[in-house]
Amino acid sequence: MSGVAGAFLCASSEPWSRVVDQLKKMIPTLALRGQAGVAVSAFMQERGIRHGRAFQSDDNSLRIDGIEQEPRFRPHVAIAQIRSGSCGTRGDGDVQSTPSRHFAISLDGALVNAHELRSELLAQGRLIDTNTDAELLLRWIERSCERKYWRRGLPADYEAIFRELDDRIDGAISALLLDMNGDLVAYRNRSGLRPLETMRASNGFLLFASENCAFAGLKGETQQLLPGSIRRVDAKSGRSVDHILNSRGCKAKLCAYETFYLGSPNTSVEGHSHRQTRHNIGLALGRIVAERVQADPLLMPPIVSSMPKTGGPYADGLFDSLAEQGVLAERSDVVAAQFLERTLLGRPKARQSRIAQKYLVSDSAVAKRTIIVVDEALIRGDTSQAVTMMLLAAGAEAVHWAIGSPPIVAPHYYGMGIDTLDELAFWQALKRLPPELRAQSLRFHRMDPPALKIIESNIATAIQAATITYLPFRALVSILANRLEGIDLSPFTLEMPTPAGRQRADRNLKALLAALPVNPRLRSAS
Repeated sequence: MSGVAGAFLCASSEPWSRVVDQLKKMIPTLALRGQAGVAVSAFMQERGIRHGRAFQSDDNSLRIDGIEQEPRFRPHVAIAQIRSGSCGTRGDGDVQSTPSRHFAISLDGALVNAHELRSELLAQGRLIDTNTDAELLLRWIERSCERKYWRRGLPADYEAIFRELDDRIDGAISALLLDMNGDLVAYRNRSGLRPLETMRASNGFLLFASENCAFAGLKGETQQLLPGSIRRVDAKSGRSVDHILNSRGCKAKLCAYETFYLGSPNTSVEGHSHRQTRHNIGLALGRIVAERVQADPLLMPPIVSSMPKTGGPYADGLFDSLAEQGVLAERSDVVAAQFLERTLLGRPKARQSRIAQKYLVSDSAVAKRTIIVVDEALIRGDTSQAVTMMLLAAGAEAVHWAIGSPPIVAPHYYGMGIDTLDELAFWQALKRLPPELRAQSLRFHRMDPPALKIIESNIATAIQAATITYLPFRALVSILANRLEGIDLSPFTLEMPTPAGRQRADRNLKALLAALPVNPRLRSAS
């Protein structure tokens, strides 16, 4: 979970304020991608690269310390990284810019084979000061420049450097690289899991961002940077050139979390709005929930509530679906968030503390009412358990969860901070099943409806909810039918999109299954 933004002003008499101001408009639109802070780097001829950090002021305006305080520093280009505390790190990480005399880098995503690349650099005597993937890539690029170009007095050939890099890395990477000459290189690796949008705006800017919601209010030509490619922007002329790095061609897929969870509702991908997709999922989910409500009539209409910040379009769709089928319900958000920071990332104790601090019941009318809480996914179950207990403590009669995705059955090594199988609610539920039922559940997205209901019931019991209703995988496929080939659905299938990811997931799965009671049917399912 992270995001990048960049602003390159191709021509202006007073570029310094315009570049910084433009970047400050873009950063808040990407806030949901990471809440650990924002690192900013900017370049001005004769003064080189300066680093700073963006902060929210008391009046909600954004300031960039370390850059705006220098009135004579007038950059023509600036880049930002919207950071999460755990994205692309082996430790906690921070928002300090990666130190380098030659480059600044902003990174979205994560490397699966980071350990291999790090070991190779260390073997060559390269000192790596931190554990971030951003620094690892930066050091790799520096090594390539020194070995092949700088020692010979040659300019760096970024096409060749990034072609080699694209062949060596495994993971999901979109990045902006700013060099000591003021040139900007935008890069999206061949997997295509992390997006990178560009816009040549009518106001003279060439803009880059993880999502096109960052270009709101601007006019210009927008397009995605192709997977396995770079765009190099020349500091002096402002001209840009695209280079395809891999002639073999890549069948890239956008990470499912971008569509269902990570991306802003205001973002669209190839003409498909995240908000509309989520609303459509809510409609499909509502048809299942309606059957269950009608089968067990309530004395009072249930309250349909979304989880804050991300569940709104899903809840709206579910509520509309109930109305279409004649099911009386109220639409009211009874759960509120006290801060924006997401609770998906981080160590368990830190996450538990943030969950307890983040959520509260915002409506006293929940007493003796049935609440249907709608969320985009149920991953570990600790957030949903905490919210369920809050609602029950506030007097709710029962809490039902409607989940806008199939069960999450896979870890995610590409920037979401979900590293193991056994931390997932699905696997905790599977462990509690009798051996004869596990094999059916291990079919994952192909499990039969009765097996899905058993998983739902087990997870509901674990989080103290009355019921859980997942979106069936077949319903998801139907909703995404016209663009299914362009979305990576590995969270629901355990079919990892990259070689190193598949190897790591296979090891994880074998270790977990080996710890379960021996059962012939279970072995054949694996």
